[in-house]
Amino acid sequence: MSDIAGELARVRGAFEQPTLTLLHQKLAPVIIAIFRSSFGRDVRSIPAPRLHDQVDTYLDELRLAGVTDLPTGSGRELCLRWMRGQWLLRSTDDDGTEVYALTSHAQDALTLVTGLTRERASLSEHRIATIVNAVRRFNTDVNPDRAARVDILDSEITRLSAERDRLLAGGELQQVSPDYLLEGFGELISLIAALPSDFARVEEAYTGLRSDILASFRAEERPAGEVIDDYLARADSLMTATAEGRAFEGALALLSDDALLLQLREDLAALLAHPLANDILLDVDRRELRGTVALIRGGLDRVLTRRSRVTATLREYIVTHDITRDRELDSTLRQLDAELATWMKTAGPRATVPLDLLPHRAEFFHLRERFYSTDNDAAPPPLADVSEHRPDGVSLTDLLAQGGPSLDALRQELTQALTGPDPLTSLGAMFDGLDPALRRPVEIFGLLHLATNLPGMDRDELVETYRTIRPDGTTRQLAVPRVAPHPDGRATPDPGTADNPDTDVSHDHTPADRPGTQELR
Repeated sequence: MSDIAGELARVRGAFEQPTLTLLHQKLAPVIIAIFRSSFGRDVRSIPAPRLHDQVDTYLDELRLAGVTDLPTGSGRELCLRWMRGQWLLRSTDDDGTEVYALTSHAQDALTLVTGLTRERASLSEHRIATIVNAVRRFNTDVNPDRAARVDILDSEITRLSAERDRLLAGGELQQVSPDYLLEGFGELISLIAALPSDFARVEEAYTGLRSDILASFRAEERPAGEVIDDYLARADSLMTATAEGRAFEGALALLSDDALLLQLREDLAALLAHPLANDILLDVDRRELRGTVALIRGGLDRVLTRRSRVTATLREYIVTHDITRDRELDSTLRQLDAELATWMKTAGPRATVPLDLLPHRAEFFHLRERFYSTDNDAAPPPLADVSEHRPDGVSLTDLLAQGGPSLDALRQELTQALTGPDPLTSLGAMFDGLDPALRRPVEIFGLLHLATNLPGMDRDELVETYRTIRPDGTTRQLAVPRVAPHPDGRATPDPGTADNPDTDVSHDHTPADRPGTQELR
């Protein structure tokens, strides 16, 4: 009896893998095209909002191009749908930014589609030679017969020595055909293209390991020390138990060996410098070959970062986990369950209990913002005795002399000057003829204030000198803009115009600090 039933079960299991579910659906070409346009060797992760916008843009461009079979939904909805299909992985960077990355299943699908888009011969001399060399090298590494292994090494040494002697003797270099070179580059690119998915599998394995360990911690079915030992054992075996883990170990060994890494760089540079390489390789192929070392190094860094995050998460959980509090919560839930069972003995099948999930809000009509303080009831400190610093007595006359302008007296003087027989030439000339008591510096402001309320008074661009006399007898000369009656008519005082009570007239009797006046030195 054949094993067709078992073979069918294995094939169905393969078709249930996310890689084939992606390729088997109707919209697979559109999804693969979006993945290939968004992600690349240099773009391993994309911020979530940016990918949402890119998907919307790509779908709009496809609609304009006349494509009808397109997935429905916004970019965000499609990304979430692809996450559920295990084709996209959403994680958080160290800076808190949420990013999308392709899973290993999606990368396998992209690798398969990329391989099918490249033209290559199904059978060639290079492929047969590669198989023969691989089998020979593999037999040399694993053959258990010591004599057989020595014979293989001797024959290889003889062959290589003969070829070396022939070349040193001036023998002709064997030229390879373009097809042989094309096949070799194609197989090399295929091997390199498989590395990202291998690294992604290791990252996903660490993520799954983290979930399993955290579930074991929360279950509390085993002691914490046993769970930690299990994590360490599984982390150590992860590198050797899976093909992707072994690939990761190989990459780690490569990057640790500087000589081997330098040899890889030199061999790739020599292959790219081949005379026929420019005609065979595309720009994208040359870029992929040049970035091989960077690809391996980037994949290694991502795996190490994921492993460090898993270790940090577990360490934080172990440090912050309060088993006593969890047991108290479990005990409380068990008590609630027991009370519920007691209540169900007498309650009907449709009986309900009004239960508030949250406590009622407390209503406060007034909340005190300041509370009692003994400092508020304390008597103020006694006043300091400053009698010895008391100033000398000042008379009313002295106070008035230090006050503001004498508007009433100035108004009378200005009225007499305007209505008298002698014409008024300017306010400065009038000021110089006033009584010394009205020639204080502050009187200038009062005189200018009264002049602004009189019609026919103009201000010139020239300045005139006001010779002031302070109450202590000192003098001071101030330069003030010239104000005089208009030449076309004589200014007349307005009996109904009084000083404006809303006008703020300064009581500073040093007008040199005011705008419009300037001290004459």
